[in-house]
Amino acid sequence: MAGPVTGDKVGGPIEHGGNLFRARVLFPQAPEPWIDLSTGISPYSYPHSPIPGNAFARLPEPHLAERLKALAMTAYGAPSAAHLAAGPGTQILLPMVAGLIGRQARAAVLSPTYAEHARAARLAGFDVTETGDLEGLADADLAVIVNPNNPTGRIIAKGDLLALATRMRAKGGLLVVDEAFMDVSKAESVANAVDQGGLVVLRSFGKFYGMAGLRLGFAIGHPDIVAKIESHLGPWAVSGPALHVATEALADIPWQKTMRAKLKEDAARLDALLATARFPVTDGTSLFRFIRDPRAQTLFRHLGERSILTRVFEGRPDDLRIGLPGGDDWLRLEDALKAI
Repeated sequence: MAGPVTGDKVGGPIEHGGNLFRARVLFPQAPEPWIDLSTGISPYSYPHSPIPGNAFARLPEPHLAERLKALAMTAYGAPSAAHLAAGPGTQILLPMVAGLIGRQARAAVLSPTYAEHARAARLAGFDVTETGDLEGLADADLAVIVNPNNPTGRIIAKGDLLALATRMRAKGGLLVVDEAFMDVSKAESVANAVDQGGLVVLRSFGKFYGMAGLRLGFAIGHPDIVAKIESHLGPWAVSGPALHVATEALADIPWQKTMRAKLKEDAARLDALLATARFPVTDGTSLFRFIRDPRAQTLFRHLGERSILTRVFEGRPDDLRIGLPGGDDWLRLEDALKAI
């Protein structure tokens, strides 16, 4: 059996989902192939049309980027296309947004959550506090909330978010709301409120559309803020292939509706499997399930030894996140859970 999953060396946690190389180090005797359930990425990639050859051979045409922003405006509820900046993933946008505040002083992140927000704020020069209290964000110059939260699935009400944005705006601060999993949530987006200022919303394309490798994300904010972000990104921030795929996907309303229903069904199926193995789900979204249980490390190791990667967290030994299987992976997961 693999060693304890603590620390930052071999035997320590996988800092982000999707690191199969690290998984093979942690579980060297596990047979191939691996099933990666350590992320919140849909197992169903969007069935786009063939990417034309000139999408690789030519620089992206500006009008295609504008078309993408217009579609994203509708999909995400932004006031206008001028309120969106598109970039190669929200990972790139994070430090740019954090750097929008001229003074680098205090940042607060509602935790536990996605670790990159705190890291991006530190890179931008902020002293960072992580807090579990919504009120604890109000004293910061930069406040960050993931809604719905990754990995817990916690939802903050829209009214509470807008009230915090008002307080941040009054003192020249900024609230950043990461809505990466909003596509599959019953939470209310605040993207339609960014025109008032003091608020930036991040949206991720790859999770819901099952195409994280495409690297596409959006920052939604007041046009003045968006203009600053776009000046940092420069021209051709989104690749030709990404433009081709995303413009089809964002316009495909029937596929989106069908996929939301499918993911909801799959999440319920996963809940039932975990309950049968006596690991009840605490929360999550329909792209991942969250377990808080003293046996979380045992489950992580048990599945890892059977080449099924889930996600554990440094300093939170009772927490585990598990994504949705696809295809025949369901059978392997079911067999593994029966054997625990």
